[in-house]
Amino acid sequence: MRAEFGGQRVQRPRRPVREQAVTTSAGPVAAPRPLQSLAKRHGKLFWYGLGAVVLLVGAGLTVAGIAVDRFLIHDAHFRIPDAPAIETSGLTEVSRSEVLPVFGEDIGRNIFFVSLRQRREQLEEIPWVKQATVMRLLPARLSVQVVERTPVAFVRVGQQVELADAEGVILKMPPEMMAGHHYSFPVVTGIQPQDALSVRKARMAQYMRFVAELDQNHQHLSDQVSEVDVTDPEDLRAVMPEKGADVLAHFGEADFLSRWQVYQAHIGEWRQRYPKLVGVDLRYQGEVPLVMSNDSGAGGNVPTPTGSASAPASPAVQPKPVAGAVATAVQPQASAGKALAGAVTKAGGNADGKTVAKPGKTVPAAKKAVVKKKPAKKGKPAVKTAKAEQAAKAKKAAAAKKNALAHAGVKLSPAHSSEIQGQ
Repeated sequence: MRAEFGGQRVQRPRRPVREQAVTTSAGPVAAPRPLQSLAKRHGKLFWYGLGAVVLLVGAGLTVAGIAVDRFLIHDAHFRIPDAPAIETSGLTEVSRSEVLPVFGEDIGRNIFFVSLRQRREQLEEIPWVKQATVMRLLPARLSVQVVERTPVAFVRVGQQVELADAEGVILKMPPEMMAGHHYSFPVVTGIQPQDALSVRKARMAQYMRFVAELDQNHQHLSDQVSEVDVTDPEDLRAVMPEKGADVLAHFGEADFLSRWQVYQAHIGEWRQRYPKLVGVDLRYQGEVPLVMSNDSGAGGNVPTPTGSASAPASPAVQPKPVAGAVATAVQPQASAGKALAGAVTKAGGNADGKTVAKPGKTVPAAKKAVVKKKPAKKGKPAVKTAKAEQAAKAKKAAAAKKNALAHAGVKLSPAHSSEIQGQ
């Protein structure tokens, strides 16, 4: 802008133009940025300078990274010096001497070259290790945390008795070490090392459900069980000591507690009426087939209705409920490596109409005779209370466990022996 003063034109300085947003029909357009303005003024020179700066920064970072990398890799401060630099925790049944060989080749190695995943997998191959965690502790230490497996049962492997956890992993322990622990479990059969881990896990899950149902509400009813056979996934079988004789009970695959209650409610009556009782089948609703032994001793052969000495098949048809227990001709089944043998009994009626058991006669398995319950005589006091009978059964089960451990070569300490006997 120009102004005239005294006939002379004076040019006023122009004010700097502020960059403002321009509004168009398509919307507001941002004002040009300083960097863009600078680029327009200087052209290619600006971009060359900016590229040089970026290259210099990148080169500096690369050099710094290489220096740090060489320091971390080659500096002696990051090399594992010796075995004490490997810290372990959570070891009870697993010894430190079993853990250290996993890291044997890492002594003297740079800590960043140790594969933590590989070492963890190697640790979890130790049978007693359920889970392992390996961490680096700078500058040159390793931390190993172990979660060990918890045994829940004795398992019979050939002529030996080992331990097993809930996943079916067989845990070996020397007899002298086993004697120092206060383990008191039933002896489980049907868990073999050659079976797939998935098979063993499924069978142990059935055993765990059986024990959990019996021990719910802190009843500890499983203390009265000496052996459990989980070979058949549809028929769990358990052995309970009863007044000098072992009784094999078939519990099926479900309703363990209710079938146990049926067994406890009638076993006294069955034993009184059938002194040679060695087996009961609790899988039927409303009736219980019974198995009797003969006088020839264990290991004798028992004739079957079909003439076959093979293992009997599971019940194909659910029988109709009837009142009372049923004595039927069924083949005794093997449990915990010992075959039950006996003569088949037939129930028949006598002159006064009462149903009694007549030993020595064979009838087809389909023919079942109802054994009516005898009413209790009034005025006759009970010989033992329910609590006393339960304690006696638990004592016999403990004795059976001790015999199984002694057969496997496990020498029990006096304290451990008394503890098992007191359970």
